Amino acid sequence: MQDTMFKHASKTAITLVAFAFLGTAMLAYVFDITRAPIEASEKEARLALFKQILPESTYDNDLLKDNVEIVPNEQLGNRQPTVANIAKSNGKTAGVILEAVAHDGYSGDIKLLIAIRADGSISGVRVLAHKETPGLGDYIDITHGNWIKLFNDESVNKTPIEQWHVKKDGGKFDYIAGATITPRAVVKAVLKALQFYEANKQTLFAVAKVE
Repeated sequence: MQDTMFKHASKTAITLVAFAFLGTAMLAYVFDITRAPIEASEKEARLALFKQILPESTYDNDLLKDNVEIVPNEQLGNRQPTVANIAKSNGKTAGVILEAVAHDGYSGDIKLLIAIRADGSISGVRVLAHKETPGLGDYIDITHGNWIKLFNDESVNKTPIEQWHVKKDGGKFDYIAGATITPRAVVKAVLKALQFYEANKQTLFAVAKVE
């Protein structure tokens, strides 16, 4: 009786191990064959965003390959390492695309992608992710309006730091009544990104040249 129970338990265990092995092998196979298409799709999506904020005519290099790792930085709001993509034209630096995070949005973090030309002016800004209220604070997203384009061609030289606020706070940037917190957070984050760029551009471009 005990021998029969032992044999049955052994067969069950072996069957379970076999199924586990087969399942693991199938998952590994699926991951392997889908990894390349997924990575290619992610690259295409990122390049499409880059094109929105930095015209292709302004650079001739591969933005995804020419990059510099940015360690967590208070000005950019990144709590994890991010990547700065360096744009070049005829071997000369044309600009940089930075990721920044506003942690003081109305409903949480607002992730931004900011393209800054070599002269320190903004080429474009886009919202990568946010949790702002639909129909109210989400107008910062290009899919819901053109508000984000207010930053086009802005710089710390063009607009004094004291004016980098929404109009309600005495600054120059418009906002929608009833939704002040969201644009206030974005304006602050974009200014900090510009200040980061001004303080670190030489280092960023020097590292990019070495690569």
